Amino acid sequence: MRRSVSLGFGAALLVLAAGCQRDTDGVPGPTSPFPLQVPPGHPVPPMNEEVPLTTESVQLGKALFFEPGLSRGGEVSCGSCHFPDRAFSDTVAISLGVQGRPGLRNSPTLANVAHHPAFFKDGGVPTLEMQVLAPIHDPVEMDFDIHEAALLLKDEEPYRSLSRKAFGRDLDAGVITRAIANYERTLLSGWSRYDRFLQGDVHALSQAEQRGLQVFNGPEANCSACHNGFDLSDRSYRNIGLYAVYEDEGRGRITLDPADDGKFMVPTLRNIALTAPYMHDGSMTTLDEVIDHFMSGGVGHPNQSPAVRPFTLSSQERSDLLEFLGSLTDERPIDQVP
Repeated sequence: MRRSVSLGFGAALLVLAAGCQRDTDGVPGPTSPFPLQVPPGHPVPPMNEEVPLTTESVQLGKALFFEPGLSRGGEVSCGSCHFPDRAFSDTVAISLGVQGRPGLRNSPTLANVAHHPAFFKDGGVPTLEMQVLAPIHDPVEMDFDIHEAALLLKDEEPYRSLSRKAFGRDLDAGVITRAIANYERTLLSGWSRYDRFLQGDVHALSQAEQRGLQVFNGPEANCSACHNGFDLSDRSYRNIGLYAVYEDEGRGRITLDPADDGKFMVPTLRNIALTAPYMHDGSMTTLDEVIDHFMSGGVGHPNQSPAVRPFTLSSQERSDLLEFLGSLTDERPIDQVP
């Protein structure tokens, strides 16, 4: 029987999020615009027009991002599965929630998440604010009620003062989701040696890395068919032939269309050297394994993308491709909040 759990959970989130958004803001205290640094050549990320990106809202969001009090028993925070030194991704195949409960998937990088048209690997959540809400209420992640969390934290500092400055009211569910979403909008990636090369610094990439870029774009590997644009992702949902039968139907869990089974949003390749393990379930621990999979052409799932087909690389081409992927690591922290 096809699972529809995610639809029911999604509907509940829509109702809860709508309630959060109906809150009436008071008069914020003195605030200042957040000095967002956008990588050269990148578009400014979309913003929530109702929630200005202020220094105070972003500082509040960062504090809440690393606050275990948003989970039942105060065990885990958003930062427990999204490590800054790993480009805000996790270090294990399947992320663990309260009481060590395994989640559904590997936690991806949050770099450039503000540019996503939808959220989670199946695209089941439409806004960044709802993306914040979902893990708090998920029983295998943070397993808590956001309203209870707000009551527990609202009189603590810096939450009390920052909430009043940024939103003109005490900490509540709407403040929590909006503040963390604003912080996540500042997590921008685009300061790698690859970017410097694109901007005209011909010495930013080694000769091997430049050859690897040619392999990446070339007709054999053709990685750029899906990994393109400023974030090296076309944001499409694709089945890459990882399994003959997917335990996790991916996009199919949301649409309930068998033609979407095994499809997941194409991930960014930025900071790929830092974000192992790979794939939606963390089943591959190295980039060598990833390259092996794509060279094999996948297992031939009925929904497999036509872009995934067997190809051959020489040992030199393979080495060069790995060198190039290493050049996609940012040379500065993507966290812009002191």
